[in-house]
Amino acid sequence: MKKLFFGLLLFAQVFTCWAQQNSVIKGTVIDSKTQRALQDVAATLQSVNLVVTTNPEGLFVFDNVAEGKHTVLISSAGYTPKTFDVEITKGQQLDLGTIVLQYDITSEQQLSLITLTENDLGDDNSGSENTAGLLQASRDAFQQTAAFNWGQARYRIRGLDNEYGVTMINGISMNKLYDGRPQWGNWGGLNDATRNQEFTMGSGTSDYTFGSILGTQEINTRASIFRPGTRISFAGTNTNYNWRAMATHASGMDKDGFAYVISASRRWANEGYFEGTDYGANSFFASVEKRFSDKHSLNFTSIYAQNSRGKNSPNTKEVTALAGEKYNSYWGYQNGQKRNSRDKDVEEPVFMLSHYWTISERTTLNTNVSYQFGKIGNSRIDYQNVDNPDPTYYRNLPSYYSSQFGDPLNTSELQPGGLGGHYIGNNESNKYLTDQTRERFLANKQIDWNGMYMANTNAVTDANNNEIGRTPGVSRYVLYEDRTDDKTWSANSILNSQLSDNIALNAGVTLKKLKSHNFQNLLDLLGGAYYNDIDPFYAGNQGQADLNNPNRQVGVGDTFGYNYNLTADYYDAFAQFKFSYNKVDFYAAGNYSRSDYQREGLYKNGIYANNSFGKSEKIDFNNYGVKGGLTYKLTGRHLLSVNGIYMTKAPTLRNTFPNARLNNTIVNDIDSENISSIDASYIIRTPKLKARLTGFYSKIDNATETSFFFAEGVVEGSGSDANAFIAETVTDISKKQMGLELGIEYQFSPSIKVTAAAAYGQYTYANNPNVSVNNDAFAALAEEVNVQPVPGQTAATDFGKASLKDYKLPGMPQQAYSIGIEYRDPKYWWIGANANFLASNYIDVSALLRTSNFLKDPETGYQFSEATDTRARQLLKQEKFEDFYLFNLTGGKSWKVGNSTLGFFASINNVFDVTYKTGGFEQGRNATYRQLNQDVSSGTPSFAPKYFYGYGRTFFVNLYINI
Repeated sequence: MKKLFFGLLLFAQVFTCWAQQNSVIKGTVIDSKTQRALQDVAATLQSVNLVVTTNPEGLFVFDNVAEGKHTVLISSAGYTPKTFDVEITKGQQLDLGTIVLQYDITSEQQLSLITLTENDLGDDNSGSENTAGLLQASRDAFQQTAAFNWGQARYRIRGLDNEYGVTMINGISMNKLYDGRPQWGNWGGLNDATRNQEFTMGSGTSDYTFGSILGTQEINTRASIFRPGTRISFAGTNTNYNWRAMATHASGMDKDGFAYVISASRRWANEGYFEGTDYGANSFFASVEKRFSDKHSLNFTSIYAQNSRGKNSPNTKEVTALAGEKYNSYWGYQNGQKRNSRDKDVEEPVFMLSHYWTISERTTLNTNVSYQFGKIGNSRIDYQNVDNPDPTYYRNLPSYYSSQFGDPLNTSELQPGGLGGHYIGNNESNKYLTDQTRERFLANKQIDWNGMYMANTNAVTDANNNEIGRTPGVSRYVLYEDRTDDKTWSANSILNSQLSDNIALNAGVTLKKLKSHNFQNLLDLLGGAYYNDIDPFYAGNQGQADLNNPNRQVGVGDTFGYNYNLTADYYDAFAQFKFSYNKVDFYAAGNYSRSDYQREGLYKNGIYANNSFGKSEKIDFNNYGVKGGLTYKLTGRHLLSVNGIYMTKAPTLRNTFPNARLNNTIVNDIDSENISSIDASYIIRTPKLKARLTGFYSKIDNATETSFFFAEGVVEGSGSDANAFIAETVTDISKKQMGLELGIEYQFSPSIKVTAAAAYGQYTYANNPNVSVNNDAFAALAEEVNVQPVPGQTAATDFGKASLKDYKLPGMPQQAYSIGIEYRDPKYWWIGANANFLASNYIDVSALLRTSNFLKDPETGYQFSEATDTRARQLLKQEKFEDFYLFNLTGGKSWKVGNSTLGFFASINNVFDVTYKTGGFEQGRNATYRQLNQDVSSGTPSFAPKYFYGYGRTFFVNLYINI
């Protein structure tokens, strides 16, 4: 008995000694409203990305914590997260005590709010998706304002396109290799499933990637970090869709180490805010995790988000004056139903397998493999040897008769005027034709689907020559889609290690492989029997889409027009060291990446017979980046932070092959972009006041951009062939972004909070870039006569420098200001209001118009005799859009019913129904001084700029229950 007693005493001493050696952090989490323990709340030890969850008593425990400084993040869906900065010594057992989580009304706003604008869903996917992504990513007052209140006006943080940010799911970048941008439609409608996010502003530190100058966004779908429960919601709105139903269930981790999350939603509208914009989307999500031990866990994530929506057209001032801001020329009635000719369809499922390995108390390794495949289709009408079916085609508008006739050299006739105000040439005749055309447009301002069906069929008549039916003939009109079928494999490993008490390491490697099939897919013969696979603008072999299979007759589901593959291989490695001390934290990071591109033509195009079929040369880009920064702690509540970065970035596939649809040409001397940026912030964090003032400067050099349009007067000395459909490539672009950001949040009382935000930027072109034009008509002419009409001109003609320096970067307000107030009642209802002023938004200018070609007569090669510098400056002045105010209201209420929460959220945006332009672009068709001067001077230009308009007054109401 004595031996047993002393044995137990010795064991207790050893155990006590061991426990003293074992450093621990623990705490208990409860709900502020019910004072009950919260189970499955995620507690994250951020230095090593180690996650544990609370047990049924609300307790979490980190064992074997390394010595040094740590940040503990306590987070759960629907609650305001809390962070704790702690310092652990050897053997210390730190109890954070009872941690009270409060219901987060902003979280409900984030889950409910409509964030996708027309710009976000555009063809090039270039808009404010990064702003939309901020909705669930940050507590920063400035970023919240940019997302909720300025996003509807296409505000871009720091004037940057979203290709300069990185969006990740479980550490794998979702930015497309084709254009560098994330395709937000790939996980649209899955707000509940993608709410676990981390965001890094600018070039600051990320634990998952080297990043870029706009920031990083990490979406975590690991099943065990979702709070258990079920959420069901139903919403109504009048924006891009009308109705949304959503349901999500998370199981939490069971005793056998399994956890799962499933989510599904549907969004739909027969017609959205703009005329004829139908919408239909179905989204599904599943995540399953198996925890094998404390060290190993495996998670499988699947995402399927199918989206189909009708687009709305940009319109000239003339068209808007005739038909209104909501007018959309892309649709028409067919059998009494509205049918849109320009649908965008996205269907690209993602499957991802993630392995989490806790190597030691100081080190974790996360490895992910993903496969994404599917299609993106953009439909439109094609036609052969018939009239353009677009009701806003310039010959169908009144301005055709008020601007296109008369003597262009007689400038006395070219007087400014309004709609129907002044006419050129024979005024009486033109006035009659203008008035007739106006009446005809107003009576037929939508696509005539029935007329196209009639054109595609042959009449069947009786003995008296009366029509008794119709039979299919050769289609003059068809509906097709520009299709992209991508297959992308990705793999990465991310290492996080606490090397010492003050030093942490983040490192990772990424591999990505893309095969992208691009082609025209015939969707609808519109009553016809077949369609000829030729280009009617060219004769003989030059009109053949594929010389290997000439004179094809194609039907529904067939590929025609163009057909090619793009392949890309991408490799990346980064390492980052973070140093943490009492008064200063700093970091340094570097990366290396390589991109390999190639085009493979599947058709032998008639114009480019020797440069279209088969594989192009392979082109590769080697890139690197370095960045660093520090945070100096003046006090615990006042901080100074500085970040700087220099990096190079490979051009995208889109900009490497300027005319990929038809040939293997690679942009001459194309090289990587050079990117540099610095920002400095003063940060205040007190119990009542939170504020950040940031100054930033960014420079992007050697950028490349490609666009497609019809232009006149672009081929010197070629007569009528001066007019052609062209691919314009602008190289060696330099852009400069500089400005200030201010965000302030002040809690006057537990119920009243005031926020203010301001952004002042100057975003400009910093040089005169070079313009080249890939002209199919000129290539055809050169091949036909077997000679170059002008020495040095080829299909890719160099037009020299474009005078763009100091022009403003387009498509976003460069100034934005907001003030808001929010009342939060103890009985769990709340209301908020925000007043916003947005200014300094500019049109997208045509680079081609600002080359020396603009003043040169294509017939003579000399400057137009009537051209003057003063008039040229007037014609080429960049348009600034009108400044405007937006007033927004939000509110909500929740009730606790047993263990469930029932509530609603509502918002009204643009309460006073302000009309404003969100963007626009100059039409490059009038590429010479004489043409543009005649068109503009009429007062009713046929090729005036086209504009996008924002939503007027819109509402959103969401009812939900959390079980």
